[in-house]
Amino acid sequence: MNNEEFDFTDPRLLREKAEELLKQKLVKTNKPLPETDVKKLLHELQVHQIELEMQNEELRQAYETAETALKKYTMLYDLSPMGYLTIESDGTVEELNFTAADMIGERRFSLAGSNFFLFIAEESKPVFNNFLSKVFASHTKESCKVVLGHDLTPTVQVYMEGIVTGDDNKCLLSVVDISGFK
Repeated sequence: MNNEEFDFTDPRLLREKAEELLKQKLVKTNKPLPETDVKKLLHELQVHQIELEMQNEELRQAYETAETALKKYTMLYDLSPMGYLTIESDGTVEELNFTAADMIGERRFSLAGSNFFLFIAEESKPVFNNFLSKVFASHTKESCKVVLGHDLTPTVQVYMEGIVTGDDNKCLLSVVDISGFK
């Protein structure tokens, strides 16, 4: 059994594997150890076991902290009253939250991979195209007002702010429905 197939999270299997490897090593050496060496080895093993237990506890706490942070930021992103999208320079939607999907009038998971230009009302396409060109050219925060709407979905006037992230060259968009402000 190689390491790629072995489940290191199962303590019973891990112990069995360790005992098997130990037997293989003892068969190869086949020399009796002096009692002082055995005591040294036992001491080293006990110290190592305690170190591993401490590391395991530290990893468990780090995992719990990461899980808590993930839940918190997932709630902040997904359930925010503001729409959030990540789009590529050609307008392809990489990710979005539930509020953005609601503004567009579609289901969230069906929108990933689609082109955001499809959801911009015809009269707002030049404004959005200019906005997107500026934000990708300048890599500074830009803003615009556009109307979202397609097919038979009602139109929604929105205010957008966007900025391009560093290495992955994606535009982070925040979208606020301003239809009720007129």
